[in-house]
Amino acid sequence: MHYQALYRKYRPQRFDEVIGQDHVTETLAREVVEDKVAHAYLFTGPRGTGKTTSARLLAKSLNCPNRAADGEPCNECSSCEGITTGSSIDVIELDAASHNKVEDIREIRVNVSTVAAADGARRVYILDEAHMLSRAASN
Repeated sequence: MHYQALYRKYRPQRFDEVIGQDHVTETLAREVVEDKVAHAYLFTGPRGTGKTTSARLLAKSLNCPNRAADGEPCNECSSCEGITTGSSIDVIELDAASHNKVEDIREIRVNVSTVAAADGARRVYILDEAHMLSRAASN
């Protein structure tokens, strides 16, 4: 059995499981239900406040074909399972702390324009630790 970090093992899988961020999770769920999702979101705050978790939940809810009426993902379909395990081709998470060069950002830009999302899905890019990008990569 392989080791899994605690924050990944116990990461919330539904909006209502996120503690202390009700204003964020309620807003995101409402936007999904009303289909008024912005093209980009910027999650900021100190370490451990749920920035990446909120981004992953938003991506999961957007791509779930069986989501509940309140915007919660079902966590049972292949899309939800793929996003949870990190194997979904529609949700790409890039760790900018280790991929902070211009070439890495160029690769993302090429993928955005050439690879289509799966049927009925939305392509979501999560740029984690964006403050670690080099100046050239940020530009």
